[in-house]
Amino acid sequence: MVVKDLIIIGVMSVPMLMFSIFPGIWLSDYLEQKYDFIEKHKRIVLVGTTMVFALTLSSLLHFL
Repeated sequence: MVVKDLIIIGVMSVPMLMFSIFPGIWLSDYLEQKYDFIEKHKRIVLVGTTMVFALTLSSLLHFL
């Protein structure tokens, strides 16, 4: 049952990437301006925020 839920959340997170790119861009730009991040760190923040946000949205959609 747990594996089935994880697969469903993973599949549902793919369309959620469309909605989660903007918060990732916003956060990476904010951190770049505030802390003078280099481009590599900015991209890591962008990808990490996007993935966490997409997984959070899809898990909320699945369990609520």
